[in-house]
Amino acid sequence: MNDDRLSVLEQRLKDVEDRLEIMNLLASYGPLVDSGDADATAALWTENGEYDVPGLHMRSREDVRSMVRSASHRKLIESGSTHFIGPAHIAVDGDRAVAVCESVLVLRDGDSYRILLSGSHRITLARVEDEWKIRHRITRELNGDPHARELLSPTNIAES
Repeated sequence: MNDDRLSVLEQRLKDVEDRLEIMNLLASYGPLVDSGDADATAALWTENGEYDVPGLHMRSREDVRSMVRSASHRKLIESGSTHFIGPAHIAVDGDRAVAVCESVLVLRDGDSYRILLSGSHRITLARVEDEWKIRHRITRELNGDPHARELLSPTNIAES
């Protein structure tokens, strides 16, 4: 195998590894937040990472930690909640990435379950000390609002 082919294969493997790490990071959010693990949930973000959800704009890892520890979140998970994030479209460029996906928040309601929220997400990530972290995550309710649908458009990393 010549050096050029080896270099191409190494780059392709690095891309696959990056995407897999990002997919695992995104998939870990639901179980962590539903278990109430505030420290591990907050660790998904960069130190000054943002999480913008309807009604709340968190601007640091500490803000995310506080949200998970909040009385309203505790009540939600003690009732029985599932934060499920669907597969993401991921674009990687060096140490930056953008993921676009949808999610549902399911809540136990008596003997059944109901969808509390269906959301769209645009998540900007950065590699920090060889680990992918969320730099900015914006979530909007998929309720017919065109701005929520716009978050789902494939993205150019330079735009984020």
